[in-house]
Amino acid sequence: MRPSKSDIEALYREYGAALLLFACSICGEPSRAQDAVHQIFLKIIDGKAIRGIEKPKAYLFACVRNELLNQNRSFQRMTPLQDDLWFEPPDRDFAAEANLRSALNGLPEEQRMVVVLHVWGELAFAEIGDVLGMNANTVASRYRYALGKLREAMCGKEIPNGNAR
Repeated sequence: MRPSKSDIEALYREYGAALLLFACSICGEPSRAQDAVHQIFLKIIDGKAIRGIEKPKAYLFACVRNELLNQNRSFQRMTPLQDDLWFEPPDRDFAAEANLRSALNGLPEEQRMVVVLHVWGELAFAEIGDVLGMNANTVASRYRYALGKLREAMCGKEIPNGNAR
């Protein structure tokens, strides 16, 4: 059964921004990310039912990821993530924002995707595991390692007397 127009609109309003951010974290190009998200919603409009899917949020993230992987196979190239896509807080701390962007870009792709899905996508580790095709414990481990690397990049290493190196 096809989802109604209002069902599709509700899904897009609720998850569209997070799906776009996730897509950008994979491909680094806003236009490709938008195309991937829109392609998924076009498929839903064309009759690929989402009703009956147990976890529509995780399903949508997995669809976007798969769409981009298919695009990558045909393009055979990856581009770096553009800095201006990550944050737009009301009281911007440009230096901290640039440091965090740099630290995020320095993470291995799988760790960066886990952070984006958990923090901005608001997915649980089990849902992220479904999206990325891995065990929830592996996801949690990658998240923990990513946080450690981000902490180190943002704060530096602490030495015993409490001073940074």
